[in-house]
Amino acid sequence: MALLGVNIDHVATLRQARRESDPDPIKAALICQQAGADSIVAHLREDRRHINDNDVKLLRERLSIRFNLEMSIAPEIVNVACKLKPEQVTLVPERRQELTTEGGLDVIKQFKRLKLACAKLKDHGAEISLFIAPDKAQIDRTVDLNVGIIEIHTGCYAMAKTIAARNKELKRIIQMTAYASKLGLVVNAGHGLKYDNTTPIANVPGMHELNIGHSIISYAVFAGLAQAVKEMKELAQARV
Repeated sequence: MALLGVNIDHVATLRQARRESDPDPIKAALICQQAGADSIVAHLREDRRHINDNDVKLLRERLSIRFNLEMSIAPEIVNVACKLKPEQVTLVPERRQELTTEGGLDVIKQFKRLKLACAKLKDHGAEISLFIAPDKAQIDRTVDLNVGIIEIHTGCYAMAKTIAARNKELKRIIQMTAYASKLGLVVNAGHGLKYDNTTPIANVPGMHELNIGHSIISYAVFAGLAQAVKEMKELAQARV
């Protein structure tokens, strides 16, 4: 059964639309925790477009489940993470113009920068995950960094236009999860997962945790946040 990490960025996005205090992402995180989430995910972007420094401070203080801080490897953000000491950090690519994270890290091209960031984060006790494509070369280079966790980018699977294309992407995720697991990596997955496409990913042998945000927060508008989390947790634990 896959664990469920709930990303609360979009609660903060709604708050920032008015630059006020509602809705409170900390309150949202605590509701998700009560509803059965196994971890809370928040992305502290360099431009602070949604989650801000005070949010991550309060999340670190108030959560009793694991806090997974998504972040770039910009020195300023690495320094924030070192002071904050979340249980887990997930390193992701970040571009100012993007609406959401558009792909996985290129570990091969950014190896030297990643090595420096990972060394500093490890010195401060962080468990490190890299958000990467389901690609053998990227997995191999991740192993060279001595990082214990990867999060497979599921965007190509989620955005596939045909059943055949989706099945092809699912097969690739299955193969790369098996390959990474054989190398001793913990394998998570996320991006674009919704209520109608999550269970096949949850059933990939070796899949440890799914990190999902937008679809849960969107559904919560109609069903309520606690119910939205409970239903996604059931899908993450369903067997096919």
